[in-house]
Amino acid sequence: MCNFITIPKVLIVNGYRFYFYSNENGEPVHIHILKAEGNAKYWLNPLEEAYSYGFTLQQRKDILKLLSKHKETLIKAWYEYFK
Repeated sequence: MCNFITIPKVLIVNGYRFYFYSNENGEPVHIHILKAEGNAKYWLNPLEEAYSYGFTLQQRKDILKLLSKHKETLIKAWYEYFK
């Protein structure tokens, strides 16, 4: 039997793609962010960077602003998906 992992896309803003993996419900609520060569993961409660690769400092600041703005939407999407 194959276990397929899906990647639910939650939000796209300013070219940043916010998503999570379908097999990550054992972890605390978080979101992955992808744009061009950048890749990051942020915990959502509390809002904290887990890792970030390929993003400039300004992009990381922009991501934090977007996460703050859309935090409730992202958390809601997590719990709706993993209900």
